[in-house]
Amino acid sequence: MRAWPVPAASTGASAPGTRGPAHERARAARRPPAARGRPPPCVVGELLALAFVVLLLLAAVAPGILAPADPLAIAPRDAFTPPSAAHLLGTDESGRDVLSRLIAGAGASLLIGVSATAIGLVLGALLGVAAAFGGRFVDGVIGRILEVLFAFPALLLALLVIVVTGPGVVPATIAVGLSTAPGYARILRTQLLGIRDSGYVEAARVLGHSAPRILFAHVLPNTFGPLAVLATLGVGQAIVWASALSYLGLGAEPPAPEWGAMLSAGRTYLASAWWLTVFPGLVIVLTTIATTVLGGRLRGAR
Repeated sequence: MRAWPVPAASTGASAPGTRGPAHERARAARRPPAARGRPPPCVVGELLALAFVVLLLLAAVAPGILAPADPLAIAPRDAFTPPSAAHLLGTDESGRDVLSRLIAGAGASLLIGVSATAIGLVLGALLGVAAAFGGRFVDGVIGRILEVLFAFPALLLALLVIVVTGPGVVPATIAVGLSTAPGYARILRTQLLGIRDSGYVEAARVLGHSAPRILFAHVLPNTFGPLAVLATLGVGQAIVWASALSYLGLGAEPPAPEWGAMLSAGRTYLASAWWLTVFPGLVIVLTTIATTVLGGRLRGAR
């Protein structure tokens, strides 16, 4: 009698050219013992980003817990002290502790970033709703305006607003928020157009629901997920732009413990006191990376 071959699935083996459970078990067995059970690099990066953001929030809410010294206390004898055990990140030209000023500046920088992002999101949401639900004419007008604004870099738009309003922390925050609004408006318009044509919105219209009820009960709640992603990504970007304005002397001014202002004050002494610019710049970069990683994680979870 002819013996028929046993199917590969019944033996746990994989067919030629395929990767089945046996192949995966063999790969796992070939890994070094230390590598087995190790979390993926992306998870480690996300955990580090989350820990850094939590540390920033703690520094913003209670800077006195983390700051080793008064960020505004002047000690001329300790001016330009390099990083040491007494001053982990050194001191500035007035003898102020750089680490304490960075911790104190977390609150100011995060407040500017969050406020500017909120301004941009609110204006962008208003423009997006008007474009998506205002009819073809309104959509066309808003679209042409956004195209004109997109012809200019966002930082240039912020500089133009500063020229009109004048320098300062509040004008810089408003300028950054206004410059980011067109980008949010375009993204939200696309999201709202998809929601507007969805089945549940059509069903609400058939049931006789009013336009405001459809907007607030069915449309806007479904934008909270995209808004959370945009806000997380936008905070880091807003901090960078606000720091750039402070670096140019158009935002916060010394001796305010704001990261951009510290970066601007330290550039004069870059050759002799490198820590005055390196550490504020490093904190800005790490904040941007952390918010970008968390924003990407939120986007992937949707």
